[in-house]
Amino acid sequence: MKILFVSDVSIQEVIGGAERVLFEQTTRLAERGHLVHILTRRLPRHSSDTSVIRGVTEWHYHVSTQNAVSFWISTLKNAGELFERLQMENHYDSINFHQPFSAYAVIRSRLSKEIRKTYTCHSLSFEEYRSRNALPPFGAKRIFFFLQIALRRWIEKRVLSKSARIIVLSSYTAEKLVRNYAAPRKKIAIVPGGIDLVRFAPPRDKNAAQELLGLPPGKFVMLTVRNLVSRMGLENLLLAMVEVLKKCPDSLLVIGGTGPLEERLKTLAQDLKINDHLLFKGFIPEDELPDYYRAADIFVLPTVDLEGFGLVTLEALASGTPVLGTPVGGTNEILKRFDSDFLFKSPVPEDMAELMIKICSLYKKNPEKQNMDSVHCRRFAQEHYSWEANVTATEEILAGSSRSISKTKAFMSGE
Repeated sequence: MKILFVSDVSIQEVIGGAERVLFEQTTRLAERGHLVHILTRRLPRHSSDTSVIRGVTEWHYHVSTQNAVSFWISTLKNAGELFERLQMENHYDSINFHQPFSAYAVIRSRLSKEIRKTYTCHSLSFEEYRSRNALPPFGAKRIFFFLQIALRRWIEKRVLSKSARIIVLSSYTAEKLVRNYAAPRKKIAIVPGGIDLVRFAPPRDKNAAQELLGLPPGKFVMLTVRNLVSRMGLENLLLAMVEVLKKCPDSLLVIGGTGPLEERLKTLAQDLKINDHLLFKGFIPEDELPDYYRAADIFVLPTVDLEGFGLVTLEALASGTPVLGTPVGGTNEILKRFDSDFLFKSPVPEDMAELMIKICSLYKKNPEKQNMDSVHCRRFAQEHYSWEANVTATEEILAGSSRSISKTKAFMSGE
C-alpha cells in the first residue's frame, strides 16, 4: 500500500505517547514493504522541509505562529497545498489521520474524497486544550478560550465523520467518542498500544541500574514520568509522599518530565519538607528511559483525568517494574487485566499513600515477592502487548479488512 499519515506531531524526535505510536506504526509498516509518508507541520526543531526516518519520508508544511488566526489560516493553506502535491505524485491508497488540524486541511481537498481514510484518536482535542490551559477569569481571553474549545470540537467531529474507521487504544477513548461526538460504535476499532520488548527489559542487577544513574544507594526508588500539567495528578503524588515517608523513610521519588507546573511542584515539595526525598530529572530522553524503568522499584501513575492509554504503564511492566496507577482511563483497563491489587482506590492522596506504603513495606520485608511480581510484570507485557500486533491490526484496518473486528471484540472481552 501507499499510505499517508497526517499528523500534528513529528517522529523525528519522540517526546510523548502520540509520537511513539506514530513512530512505531509508520516505521514498522515501512519495514513491511509499504510506501509510508507523513504530512505534518514544520516544527522549530526541523532543519528542512523533509526528512527520512527509518524508511519513512516526513513532509513538513510551514505555519505562521504570529497569532491563532494566522496559525489556522496557514495550516489550512499550506497543509492543503502540500497534500495535493503529494497526492498527485504518489496516488495514496490510504490516509491515516492522527490529530485533527492537519487532517482538516486534507479533507477539504477534493483529491482526498476517493481515498480510504481512518482516524487514530489518542485523545479528544478539545479536552486536551482544556486540560492544558487555565480558564481566564473574564473578558476577551475567556471568550477566546471557549471559542478554541468549540472550534476544536467542530473540526474533530468533521474529520471523524469523513473517516471510514476510527482507531483507539482503549475502550475509555471509544466511550468518549460515542458520548461527545455520537460516533457509531461499528466504526470504532480498539487496537491497544504496544511495547518494544527488546528496549524495555528487566535489569540483571537493580542496584547496578540505580548506580548507573547516580541514584543514592539504599533507597526504595519510586518513578513517575509525566508532562508536568494539572491532569497528571502530581500535586496529589507529592501530598501522598508526606504520608509514605512516615512509614517508609528510605523512599526516593524520581520525577521525569517538564511542563508549566514545574516551579509550582518544586515549591510544594519545599513547603511539604520532602525535598530530600525527591529528584526532579526534567525531560528524560527516549534512549535513557529504559535505564530509569530498570532502576525503579515501582512506577507510580497518579493521573486524575484523560489517560487515553498510558504507554508508560506498558514500558514499566515490560521492564519488570510494578505499576501503581489511579483507576482512570486506559490505566484502569491495563491494570485490571494485569492485577487490580496495583490500582489505587482513587486519585486522592490518602488512597495513593495507603497502597504505596503497603507495596513498599511488603517488598522491603519480602524481596522474593518483589522478584516474583517483576517476573509477572514482564510475562504479562510479553503475552498481551506488542507493536507487531498493533501494527498488524492497523495494517488490516488501513487496507479495509474486517479481520481486525474480531481482534477488537477479543480485547474488549479480555481474551
